[in-house]
Amino acid sequence: MPRDSTSAFYEENAKTYANRARSLPKRQLDVFLAGIAPGGAILELGCGGGQDSAYMLSQGFQVTATDGSAELARQAEALIGRPVKVMLFQELDADSAFDGVWAHASLLHVPRAELPDVFTRIRRALRTGGLLHASFKAGEAEGHDGFGRYYNYPSREWLSALLTKGGWRNLAIKESDGGGYDGKPTRWLAVSAER
Repeated sequence: MPRDSTSAFYEENAKTYANRARSLPKRQLDVFLAGIAPGGAILELGCGGGQDSAYMLSQGFQVTATDGSAELARQAEALIGRPVKVMLFQELDADSAFDGVWAHASLLHVPRAELPDVFTRIRRALRTGGLLHASFKAGEAEGHDGFGRYYNYPSREWLSALLTKGGWRNLAIKESDGGGYDGKPTRWLAVSAER
């Protein structure tokens, strides 16, 4: 996440953002977790308030939760009862350490020019056969929302080309309608892929 108005938003609004009414993406979580061996190691990138990590922990998985915002990390720690690592996606430096990477509505803040490197880092962090879940707000050009947060707004085709070039296997991108923190109708892209 760039250190700009996006970071400032999450630092200044961490408590409100972390404690907002939010539907757990349970269907997507269950599909993701079904592909990982029981007790497997999962890295959550951009854990926000920690709700997804809490669910994965409740299902018996080993979860390493991270967020780029120190304030959001504190909120997540209060929920899950364990440390949350404050880390930018660009700082990920793990090698074959995880069975899965969960990046729900988080990589959408990575500048387009930096996404190839971030996906390379994620792929390296996964063990062979490890799974990735990531979701993005669909679009055609990067920009900012009404809160000043940066979004890369990729198209399905753009994301598919990027991940295929990056060596990911069993790539699938599903589209759906939903919403977000800003309350506006949103077209979402959900990516699943395998190292």
